[in-house]
Amino acid sequence: MELLTPGVGLIAWQALIFLTLFFVLKKFAWKGILSALSEREEEISSALKMAEETRAEMAKLKSDNEKLLAEARAERDQMIKDAKETTNRMVSDAKDKASSEANKIMSDARATLAQDRTAMISDLKKEVASLSIEIAEKVIKRELTSKDAHSNLVTELIGEANLN
Repeated sequence: MELLTPGVGLIAWQALIFLTLFFVLKKFAWKGILSALSEREEEISSALKMAEETRAEMAKLKSDNEKLLAEARAERDQMIKDAKETTNRMVSDAKDKASSEANKIMSDARATLAQDRTAMISDLKKEVASLSIEIAEKVIKRELTSKDAHSNLVTELIGEANLN
């Protein structure tokens, strides 16, 4: 039971050693420990503050990146739209030009055909007239072999000429 109840001398010596140790620590070590703790606290708070600033900066950079991406997408979409419009315009212009050239070729071909037809009709008329004259000459030569027939034809033609 002696171990459970310490003596008065032991308690006094322990109190004296504790107080001595307390004053020595307070005199020499307490300021160092407190300054180390406050430095550590400041480092931790500055690290937290820096982390918060970095987080805010990262959020700002992310928003800037998203804004740049949106602008780039819009610019890309505009470029694609412009390219499509240019392509459509070029195709439309090419179609219009081809159509106008086809119409011109068709009208030129029609005009050429009309000229050729007119020339062919004129040639045909000349040929028919020439053949008619030749046939008439041959018929008249056969019929007018005699002078009486010749005289009758001349008077008949003179009579018709006066009527017209």
